[in-house]
Amino acid sequence: MSEKPQNKRDFAVDLFRSYKTGFVKKKKIVEQRSNTPGDPTLISNVLSELIEERDWNSGLAEGTLFATWAQVVGADIAQHTTPLSLLDGRLLVQCSSTAWATQLNLVGPSLLETIRSSAPGALVESLDFIGPTAPSWKRGLRTISNGRGPRDTYG
Repeated sequence: MSEKPQNKRDFAVDLFRSYKTGFVKKKKIVEQRSNTPGDPTLISNVLSELIEERDWNSGLAEGTLFATWAQVVGADIAQHTTPLSLLDGRLLVQCSSTAWATQLNLVGPSLLETIRSSAPGALVESLDFIGPTAPSWKRGLRTISNGRGPRDTYG
């Protein structure tokens, strides 16, 4: 009475064998995608087309330059510098001191070549190094309206 037909598959036995051997044979299904209007497309293809269509390649390269600044210029220089902006091919870099700004102005051409080779789509034509910003004496508790600003009060 409990005879089973030969053409049916016993899933319990197959499951037991897969656990016993640790090997599960699965067929790899590779889908072929067509470009018909109703078919879904890969998100990577959509993004690539969007980047090409809107000409965002240079913007992405500039963002990558800012994000990977430490790898591009090295850890020592990156510790003392921060890229601020890239407008019309001029990269503005703020340094931790005026001494660093002066030294980087001297090695600017070689640093520019390093940046161009590391971020080819960024379109950096020149480098501008500035020192740290000075404190503002225009606002605060002890300001005088129409005052002449700070004088030689430090020494």
